[in-house]
Amino acid sequence: MMTIKIAPSILAADFARLGEEIIRIADHVAMLHIDVMDGHFVPNLSLGYPVIASIRKVTDLYFDCHMMTSNPDLYIDNLVEAGGNLLSVHIEVFPDPSAVHRKAIDSGLDFGLVVNPQTPIEAVEPFVELCSQVLVMSVEPGFGGQSFMPEVLSKAEQCRTLIDRRGLEVDLQIDGGVTVDTAPQARSAGVNVFVAGSAIFGSDDPVAAVAGLRKAIGG
Repeated sequence: MMTIKIAPSILAADFARLGEEIIRIADHVAMLHIDVMDGHFVPNLSLGYPVIASIRKVTDLYFDCHMMTSNPDLYIDNLVEAGGNLLSVHIEVFPDPSAVHRKAIDSGLDFGLVVNPQTPIEAVEPFVELCSQVLVMSVEPGFGGQSFMPEVLSKAEQCRTLIDRRGLEVDLQIDGGVTVDTAPQARSAGVNVFVAGSAIFGSDDPVAAVAGLRKAIGG
């Protein structure tokens, strides 16, 4: 069974105190989820490589970098230099991700694929072997604080089935609207990595919020 992991999304953190926010939860989570948005692939802008480099100075946590951009392959070197660990790209951007996968691996990054809510899991099925992680979006990408879309759970189940059927050690992640109420549903669908932004950083006690999520999913 794949290890259950909580991945706080720093998009929901207080950027005026970002280092403090990360240090506060660092001993209680496996990784950080970092959303990079370009205002083109998604209708929003977020942080860039200088911010990633700055938070690398305060933590050794694994950096799960979700590239909501039209050309993430052009910035792999920047991501490596900034301290990233995992490059996750959208299958909608790379219908055949073989080349960007090779570039990421050659640069020392782990590689993942992301599937938007309207994209069938069949789009990533031929490429699951390339991945350390597959991310099923449970909201439309680009903005935090959205409500969980339960209709994607069947896609998560489908993805977990194909991963297990092939005997792969691939994490299955969900991102969007993850709370103590929705996380157990995703866990039942085979998800083992839970991205949570508002549920953690929007709470009065982020450490307690992490513990509450972990208890809800039995991890």
